[in-house]
Amino acid sequence: MKKEEDRKNKRITIIDEEYHRVPFSKGLTANAIMASGLPPGPAHYVASDIEEYLIGEGKLEIQTKELRRITYQVLLEKIGEKYADNYRRYVSFSSLNKPLVVLMGGSTGVGKSTIATMLANRLSIVRIVSTDAIREVMRAFFSCELMPTIHTSSFDAEAALIHPLPPHVDPVVAGFREQSLSVLVGVRAIIKRALNEGTHIIIEGAHIVPGFIAPEQFPDAFIVPLVIKVTDESLHYGHFYIREVQTQGTRPFQRYVRHFDNIRKIQDYIVQMAELTGVKAVECVDLDSTVSEVVDYIINTAYKMASKERLLEEAAQFI
Repeated sequence: MKKEEDRKNKRITIIDEEYHRVPFSKGLTANAIMASGLPPGPAHYVASDIEEYLIGEGKLEIQTKELRRITYQVLLEKIGEKYADNYRRYVSFSSLNKPLVVLMGGSTGVGKSTIATMLANRLSIVRIVSTDAIREVMRAFFSCELMPTIHTSSFDAEAALIHPLPPHVDPVVAGFREQSLSVLVGVRAIIKRALNEGTHIIIEGAHIVPGFIAPEQFPDAFIVPLVIKVTDESLHYGHFYIREVQTQGTRPFQRYVRHFDNIRKIQDYIVQMAELTGVKAVECVDLDSTVSEVVDYIINTAYKMASKERLLEEAAQFI
């Protein structure tokens, strides 16, 4: 008990690059550690170990760079090289003050919203935008007569197609493509807003189709596109029952089941586009392992996009 009281009485102060003084926080330190892909529980244990180390060494005032170096060393010694390197890379590219924009696609029911929420927590991203929300806003401004496909769901947009299609074109995919291209007008506007504000953001939804937005269109951001997929049909089918329970029936199981074949067609199309454009498609079977894989991919992709010269400079703080 006395040891715990002594620990509480010893306050650690962090001095940042602009010489601002802020109190050390295990919670914020754990959040930074989770950017390495480490789950919340182990991340908090590591943060506690760092706090104990700082108190034990009498480091009650510490600069940000030194704290990062110690965090890296603790991760390396206690968790492993993979997580330590991920942490180093995250700190390196995030220090460039260039927004990270994650574009997460995938058909209905694969778990995009849940993964995006968990991912935001791991990477300390406060903004998540759903393309369904963008479509809903667009519905308020564009009538059904003017833009019919946005007034349907992604998996039954073929019902709103006006023009006849060639015999070889699947109407389900054609309707989905037309709706996605309409919604992407709003997606681009959201990305531009994030760039103007310098904020990280996750944009998730079925309308994020690989190849429809090229990272080169936004050179002032780290644009990381990826796709979530569920190859196993029975597992995908079961997601809709879980969704009905979690939303207290506001997203009814039967509605999605009636259109399940269409949903699977759209997944096949999205995955095919991912293969054609070289976009990563992550299999979602277990949420924790999927989120860890996504975090790992995003960090390493953004790191590769960043300037090598600047990254080497930033990485030197860990040596």
